[in-house]
Amino acid sequence: MKKLFYLLAFTMFSLTGIGQGINFSGTWNLNNEKSTLFEQFSLAPSQLILIQTADSLWIEKHGNFQGTDYITKDKFSLDGKECFNPGMMPDSKKTSLAVWSEDGKTLTISSKLPTQDQGEATMKEVFLMVESSLKVELNAASQMGEMAETYLLDKQ
Repeated sequence: MKKLFYLLAFTMFSLTGIGQGINFSGTWNLNNEKSTLFEQFSLAPSQLILIQTADSLWIEKHGNFQGTDYITKDKFSLDGKECFNPGMMPDSKKTSLAVWSEDGKTLTISSKLPTQDQGEATMKEVFLMVESSLKVELNAASQMGEMAETYLLDKQ
């Protein structure tokens, strides 16, 4: 009877972690040598600051795009609900949906944002841990074309 009780208790404890996913919180610096960046221009941040709670993920990106330093701050809902953050153009909004994989090891954030040419850009960022590094796979598309990058970031 004790064995059955412990088995049930262990099973319940194990199941509470399913669906919550990995906690990506921390300050992460880009490892250029281990990353695969787009040749013409890169959207890779030099640093990510992630703060994760049970229902939200705040992402602060620091980087440089074509000689201009930038910082973006986004908050994503981890409960499967659509969320909104500022877009790249003034008064524009980025619409996003963050979804955990069934095993809770991968977080995919799919976003849509308006472009200057009255079109729409799509971005898909997949976050996962590879050993002690944070791996982010980015796929982006707009009327200008498509791009893919893979960032490996080391915890500071």
